Amino acid sequence: MAVEGDTIPRPLTAQSGEAAQGREIAFNRERGNCIVCHVIPAPDDRAHGDVGPNLRGVAGRLSEGQMRLRLVDGRRLNPASLMPSYYRVDGLTRVARQYAGKPALTAQEIEDVLAYLMTLR
Repeated sequence: MAVEGDTIPRPLTAQSGEAAQGREIAFNRERGNCIVCHVIPAPDDRAHGDVGPNLRGVAGRLSEGQMRLRLVDGRRLNPASLMPSYYRVDGLTRVARQYAGKPALTAQEIEDVLAYLMTLR
């Protein structure tokens, strides 16, 4: 996984992401839980968080590679960010033993969420 500037330009997997699966992960409170911090286009978006940027139209503002880096390890861009590092496993503290060394989302799940985010134009 090579970082170039503010992007990870190449996919983490050989298999393309699936937008429907990515949407499910993004809205799932036990997986991606994106809705806790972000407004995401949905009928009930008033119940979503507003700590992070609104994700309406995000694919028009950020490239696929920029979004991939933010999902993998957003703190690389902003160490003070509240955005979870969904794929990073090194240098973390206070991680429960059963989760140590394991990413919050798999590489395929990152690509699935990214495929969904790319539909938000």
